[in-house]
Amino acid sequence: MVPLETYLTLSVLFSISFIVIGLLNIFFSIRNHKILQGWGWYLIGGLLSLAGGIILSIYPGISIIILPFVVGFTLLFFSFHLLGFSFEMKDAGILNWGNAAILSVFGVIFSFMLIVNPLTSGISLVTITGLSFIFIGASSIVLSFDLRKVKKMPEKFSSELRNKIIAIKKEIEEVNRGR
Repeated sequence: MVPLETYLTLSVLFSISFIVIGLLNIFFSIRNHKILQGWGWYLIGGLLSLAGGIILSIYPGISIIILPFVVGFTLLFFSFHLLGFSFEMKDAGILNWGNAAILSVFGVIFSFMLIVNPLTSGISLVTITGLSFIFIGASSIVLSFDLRKVKKMPEKFSSELRNKIIAIKKEIEEVNRGR
């Protein structure tokens, strides 16, 4: 009923969410830099989100104009990041990597729609933005469950490896006794 006020409120909420997401990504990348191969991308994404959130908070009037582009490029960056991460999951042997990849591709598509035609497209800005966040969020959730599986892999491998080493030792002892 009041689109300008709604849009201004959205710009403030996005500013705050960008700051929070940026801080969380920076913390996550620093905390996990030893175990994540692409931790630098999390750091860059966090710094970009933090900077964007601060700029949008300082200049809310300008944020109304540039918000579709900021949101579009940020969502595009995270969509590609999640897509790349899903391929890393594929390399790690996680079977469900394709689910995250598909959701990330949808995030890329809606991000492009937002960037190319933010105000005059047939679908409203809020709808495109919401769909982009939904697909990126769903992809992040799928990847988080897959990462949980990866985290448990060393425990699994260590017990399997230990059993194989014991079996090999027994075989060597039997061969040595037979000589």
